[in-house]
Amino acid sequence: MTIQILKACKELIEDAKKSCADLVFKEFSLNVLSNAYNILNDTEFNQLVVFTSELIADKNVLEFQPQLVVQS
Repeated sequence: MTIQILKACKELIEDAKKSCADLVFKEFSLNVLSNAYNILNDTEFNQLVVFTSELIADKNVLEFQPQLVVQS
């Protein structure tokens, strides 16, 4: 059950990264982490912390990347 909660937390944080301003994203992430701390075991919580910190550190990780169009 906690694996599903971990996955849902990651999806929520990813969605927030895509659609929120940086400050709102950080606040939302801290809120998710504080709630997840009470539910997930230590290993899963640490995975979520690492995942979240990587998204916070990499500002362009989920930004839209335009596709190259080759014209002939």
